[in-house]
Amino acid sequence: MKLSTRSRYGVRLLLDMARNYERGPVRLGDIAERQAIPVKYLEQIIIPLKKAGYVRSVRGPKGGHMLAKAPDAITAGEIVNLLEDGLRLTKCAQNPAECKRSDLCPVRFLWMEATDAIHERLDATTFSDLLKRSRGLCGAEELEEPATS
Repeated sequence: MKLSTRSRYGVRLLLDMARNYERGPVRLGDIAERQAIPVKYLEQIIIPLKKAGYVRSVRGPKGGHMLAKAPDAITAGEIVNLLEDGLRLTKCAQNPAECKRSDLCPVRFLWMEATDAIHERLDATTFSDLLKRSRGLCGAEELEEPATS
């Protein structure tokens, strides 16, 4: 299983916003530069995040984007689930009708359990947890500098 670039970048986008949560709105260009993600890609990712109520935008010269909720109120699981349109290892793990063998397949239960374990871990990790983990990592200090401009 491999997460899409969309969900990986989406989590990094929100983590950057979480680092700046107390400072207010951040421009996507600044996030793109810090995270080495094309700004055009971030512009596409932010749309569903805004629609789902995770991000809000502020207009004006000091405008930008910011979390609509506190970092401890958003989990990585919520974001991955939104951007992946549901996370599953196999189609039959979520919908048994996808496979003729699903009623007889003992391996399907393994895929279901593994999918549940991934969901549990992602759902148990908030952006506050990720911020705590990032402190002390090599290079994390410069990521926490306030956005200039």
